[in-house]
Amino acid sequence: MNIQSPNLFRRKPVIITAILLIGFLSVQFIRPQITNPPVKAEIEAPAEVKSILVRACYDCHSNQTNLRWYDQVSPVYWKVASHVNTGRKHLNFSNWQNLAPADQKAMLWEAVNQIAAGAMPIKDYELVHPSSAVSKNDLEVLKKYVSSLSPKQIPGDTAKINAADKQYNHWQKATTASVKLPTALNGITYIPDYKNWETISSTERFDNGTMRVIFGNPTAIKAIREHHINPWPNGTTFAKVAWDQVTDKDGNVHTGAFKQVEYMIKDDKKYAATAGWGWARFKTDKLVPYGKTAMFTNECVSCHKPLSNSDFVFTSPIQH
Repeated sequence: MNIQSPNLFRRKPVIITAILLIGFLSVQFIRPQITNPPVKAEIEAPAEVKSILVRACYDCHSNQTNLRWYDQVSPVYWKVASHVNTGRKHLNFSNWQNLAPADQKAMLWEAVNQIAAGAMPIKDYELVHPSSAVSKNDLEVLKKYVSSLSPKQIPGDTAKINAADKQYNHWQKATTASVKLPTALNGITYIPDYKNWETISSTERFDNGTMRVIFGNPTAIKAIREHHINPWPNGTTFAKVAWDQVTDKDGNVHTGAFKQVEYMIKDDKKYAATAGWGWARFKTDKLVPYGKTAMFTNECVSCHKPLSNSDFVFTSPIQH
């Protein structure tokens, strides 16, 4: 029979505590780097807007990260470092002036939409940093600011109307020609059949004056009817089509010139490296594939990452 010594039994909690303490102290030396480079091109915005951005966003989206004492204790530090390094790659308010004006508007529009969708600030970050929370009033301030930057709609805008007419005439002449379909840099080919799919939602981009319709292929429509949309089944494909938003002289809003079409194709094995989705975008009526390398998909995944709990999909099907 194996009988433990009474002394060993009494020392057991002490030994376990010592091992845990040594382990805790050891992990403090494993520290991903967080630096605060010089700020040379910071965003300029009204004081009330800047105040919200600094409080809610700057820790992860600027070179002015403020690490609290509890942020510096591993393993919390590891999580904070991941948030900061990932956040700065996608949006850095300290490098804001280096972006083109159109990209600045797009970034702000995206940020406000992610806040409105509850995807930002990231919930586990907000839990530890309650001061980063964005209230309803804060959100309204941000929306008002982004809206103030958007292009003004001009009733009967002849430039937009002429652009749409010119594009339409070009398409009319091109209908008899056989054209090779363009392919994105990640191998996804333009899918013309989206024009026969069903509409599942629509959105407006007031930052750049466009309107968009989201189409779903038969697999997507079946998933919606069966309430099987999180995750979406393999084979689901969305096409988001954007046009200029045109307001006629009577105030009616309708589509103008075609701007682009974007695809999301669900295949959790084939596209495992890009969050289970294949991504592609074709711009202008010439259907020019987006991006300079196949790595353009990192931009897509990064934008959709806050919606990881919704299978990376922003679109909520319209309920009937």
